[in-house]
Amino acid sequence: MKSVRKIHHLRSNMREEVLDEKNLPSSPLALFDLWMKMAIEKSPDPTALTLATCDKNGNPSARIVLLKGYNAKGLVFFTNYKSKKSAELIQSKSAYMVFYWPEIHKQVRIEGRAEKIPAAESDQYFSSRPRESQLGAMASEQSQVLAGRKALEERYKFFEKKFAGKKIPRPSHWGGFRIVPTYFEFWQGRTSRLHDRIVYKKIKGNMWKIFRLFP
Repeated sequence: MKSVRKIHHLRSNMREEVLDEKNLPSSPLALFDLWMKMAIEKSPDPTALTLATCDKNGNPSARIVLLKGYNAKGLVFFTNYKSKKSAELIQSKSAYMVFYWPEIHKQVRIEGRAEKIPAAESDQYFSSRPRESQLGAMASEQSQVLAGRKALEERYKFFEKKFAGKKIPRPSHWGGFRIVPTYFEFWQGRTSRLHDRIVYKKIKGNMWKIFRLFP
């Protein structure tokens, strides 16, 4: 039997950057926007995030999705509405997001309410996607059992032929979700594992309570 690969010695040298609650903006979105801009400059895939959901029995599942937009209303991503993640978002109406940018030693955890975005917004984004991605959304019955790669490629070719020379409409089973945040946790890596963890917890309206957690 092969021995277990030893990885306990691996370490990452954290930058000595300070996250001081006395100098933070009152809105978590302002800090998130600042960190996202930093990640865009340094990270190869800054919009990738882990999306965690739970089924009706409380069993969790997680996967990587791409953030496609954010503003005061919330954070938006797109998916197949018939997928496992969609079923769980619709059932629980809640979600958890984690962004991790090792290049800048930062992480953001977000908790919030999940809701479908208006169809018009999904239409607008779908029309901006490359044609190949539009056809892929048509062809994929996400999370359903697939007989083999060939079956998927044949479905793609079917829709490619069907819409040859035509505009591809957004499938009704494909669209966006918005996560309306109620909790942000900003983690800044520091030396000696004395990391900074600052929380914004929504109280009411646009008011947020800011406090620090032990690392």
